[in-house]
Amino acid sequence: MVNGRKISAIEATLPSILELSKSNLLASLEALDQPKYRAEQVWRAIYKEGRTSFGQMTNLSKDLRGILAQNYSIGNAATVISKKSADNSTDKILFKLPDGELIETVLMRYEPDGHRRGRKTVCVSTQAGCALGCTFCATGQQGFRRNLTAGEITEQVLTMERLALAEDKEEIQAGTRSRGELQGVTNVVFMGMGEPLANYENMMESIWVLNDPKGIGIGARHITVSTVGLVPGIEKLAKENIQINLAVSLHAPDNETRSETMPVNKRYPIEELIEACKYFVTKTNRRIFIEYVLLKDQNDTSMHANKLGRILKDLLCHVNLIPVNPTDDGPYHRTTYKEAQRFQSDLKTFNVPSTVRMEKGIDIDAGCGQLRDRALALTE
Repeated sequence: MVNGRKISAIEATLPSILELSKSNLLASLEALDQPKYRAEQVWRAIYKEGRTSFGQMTNLSKDLRGILAQNYSIGNAATVISKKSADNSTDKILFKLPDGELIETVLMRYEPDGHRRGRKTVCVSTQAGCALGCTFCATGQQGFRRNLTAGEITEQVLTMERLALAEDKEEIQAGTRSRGELQGVTNVVFMGMGEPLANYENMMESIWVLNDPKGIGIGARHITVSTVGLVPGIEKLAKENIQINLAVSLHAPDNETRSETMPVNKRYPIEELIEACKYFVTKTNRRIFIEYVLLKDQNDTSMHANKLGRILKDLLCHVNLIPVNPTDDGPYHRTTYKEAQRFQSDLKTFNVPSTVRMEKGIDIDAGCGQLRDRALALTE
């Protein structure tokens, strides 16, 4: 199944039209002697209207629809496993790419909380596997396979957008959502499998597609890129002409502790990373989200909290404290909510704002790389 439908063997081997930028799509159609507005029509049909076949694009001529269908597919990631959490807040899909690689995508639903409207966030992968080897991460334990293309990144969001919009329509019919209030995906976070800044060009190309107001139209401030701390990538991202968010996976307040769980720290130690973060804030005037996975007895004591407060007190940031999603092969246990609150209280003495974020979808292996592990275990 691709995009929720069966495809032929021939269609499965065709290149994905999602790999074409808008300018390349225009050039391809001009080569077929098509007027420029046809590119806009195809672009809108795919990214705004969510069409999954060229046959559905009835505003195009029959001949053009046939030519496109002979030369392209609209995505080619096949759904292997689709799971929903018991509380219906989270969906996770394991996709199989044409070369056999497996990647994961998560859709998370958040109810209105008094400060923000309800939202639907897609967590996308940027690589098959990861080369950075963080010891508490299921993906890091799998090793690096390859970078994803821009189209493969974008396709994850398109698939979840169709799911989100279908839910909206069902709620409208049931009378639990106002008629005409189609929300779809509201946020995208690059926090799935892989290191986004290690696949920089494809990541940015996908962001421009997702941000395009003539497509899905995800606002820049609703897009977040997460990194383990690749300093050159952070500095490069700071210079991009788009107001996206940056999240930095810190996970320890000193080099010794951080190097035990995050090998990248030996290349870019905390001092260099914090300076890069300050540079990002100076260039963009945007606060940084500090991701801090709490590992019981490894980085979650009052001593660690006080160290963290001291290094972050002069940085415009917000800390997300995240009790770890344990993995089968991982050595770490989950910090209790009470312990996480104590850590948060210690941070507050340094005027460092923070939130304890309980992970969604634990019952469906929603942690990065966990569903892939489960699927591979079943085939061994």
